[in-house]
Amino acid sequence: MGSTTDKITGVANEAIGNAKQGVGKVINSDKLQAEGKMQEIKGEAQQVLGKTKDAVKDAADKAAAEINKKL
Repeated sequence: MGSTTDKITGVANEAIGNAKQGVGKVINSDKLQAEGKMQEIKGEAQQVLGKTKDAVKDAADKAAAEINKKL
């Protein structure tokens, strides 16, 4: 997946996870709350992955630009 896709999927998973936790609290379901928390954490991790991919790409682009300047 690309960085943008990772970030969008992460935001969606985080939102769905939060919703599951809320519903779990309302219906008093520890299982649904736990599933929601896990999905929220997964979403946060996906967003970090997307941001990391962006940072690596930016660093590679800057390095390539510096190399091209020296040529």
